[in-house]
Amino acid sequence: MPTLEYTITGNSTELLEVMIRPGQDMQVQTGAMIYMSDGIIMRTNLGGGIFKGIKRRLAGESFLITTFENAHYEKAAIGVGAYYPGQIVPVDLSKYRGNFYSQQRCFLCAETNVDISIGFVKRVGAGIFGGEGFVLQKLSGGGLAFLQAGGSMIQKELLPGETLRIDTGCLLGFSGTVDYDISLVSGIMNPLFGKEGFFLASLTGPGVVYMQSLPFARLAENLARAILQLPRRAFK
Repeated sequence: MPTLEYTITGNSTELLEVMIRPGQDMQVQTGAMIYMSDGIIMRTNLGGGIFKGIKRRLAGESFLITTFENAHYEKAAIGVGAYYPGQIVPVDLSKYRGNFYSQQRCFLCAETNVDISIGFVKRVGAGIFGGEGFVLQKLSGGGLAFLQAGGSMIQKELLPGETLRIDTGCLLGFSGTVDYDISLVSGIMNPLFGKEGFFLASLTGPGVVYMQSLPFARLAENLARAILQLPRRAFK
């Protein structure tokens, strides 16, 4: 069962507030803290040593991690914000036998008993064409972690043998029981003119799959395209 008390508020860009018990601490992605109560001690370090820092960096996160410990005699609050518009998604690892995979750069914060490392995909096709390479984020342990989804989060529970095909960028995460691979988009016109790319992620159950409707890469691409189309006088 989750040991953290938390609330998620907001609309287009959500805010996570966590109540930390005396002596309890949690790890937060660097730069994500919005506020904290008096009595909380903040430490930015390697979070378990150089090896763990390297694993986080290879998984697409920062080399350092910020830990917040409640040194007060009563509960204290910490506010954490997402980096871009979307939803904050709680993931209870105890529901997935401590084994969950997510896209790189989606981790926001977690209890300190959650380990963030690299998770190599099993299929060669997924590694070559999956956009993120062979490396995914692997979250392990029995605690509670929080991911950030661009746009809205969609959750699907796959039955054994059931397959869901997803735009590779829109995949947020999946439980360790799900088989992950890449499939080729059929037809020539679809990838050339449909702007969906040549490959889709194929996920086969059993297990849970989380998707995001507006991944950060797509948001950045749309903003860049809009800026390039602005008339020059807009920059004067």
